[in-house]
Amino acid sequence: MIEISTSILNMIKGKESETIFGLEKAKTDYFHIDVMDGKFVKNDTYNNMLNLSSYIKRISNLPMDVHLMVEDVKKGINDFSSIEPNIITFHLEACKNENEVMECINLIKQNNSKVGISVKPNTPIESVYKYLPFVHMCLVMTVEPGKGGQTLLSEMLDKIKELKKFIDENKLEIDIEADGGINLKTCDDVKNAGANVLVSGTAILMAKDYKEIIDELKK
Repeated sequence: MIEISTSILNMIKGKESETIFGLEKAKTDYFHIDVMDGKFVKNDTYNNMLNLSSYIKRISNLPMDVHLMVEDVKKGINDFSSIEPNIITFHLEACKNENEVMECINLIKQNNSKVGISVKPNTPIESVYKYLPFVHMCLVMTVEPGKGGQTLLSEMLDKIKELKKFIDENKLEIDIEADGGINLKTCDDVKNAGANVLVSGTAILMAKDYKEIIDELKK
């Protein structure tokens, strides 16, 4: 089953409640919360996303999918655990060593969220294999993280295929999420490669009919 996690990064200011209710009605599976600190990636959305996700928590029951693109992962986990997200994903590249990765995994679990681990385009997918038995999802960035509206890097499809092969061979129960440049033109390639959770922002938010796009992405 394909699930859609709608990125609210480029949501129009002043139309937050209208957009949130519209996405809920259109049956998005998650709200994708892009948390950036201006250090790990260029942009800084940290406080804005903390406020926005707190607002979503008050008006919607839909699960939140928090993507931490930050240097201080533990602070991010502690701050965003307050909104009780379904899952918190952090970047492998933000951790200095294996111990720190495992500490972040355990901290997320202690805060009653599922755990996701993410890799940037230039990070070999093999580097996450040892952590997969301890997490619920692996997020493959199909663009360089940091801003919305980018074009999907086609070579990332092979990375998703390799990950899917490893998961199947080792009989792991884990979701594969893909994030970046996913729209109606690219979604079939991403799904065929093995991803079952698709992050899409611009393609959905710019559409006149959210449900039409979400339904197509789920097919």
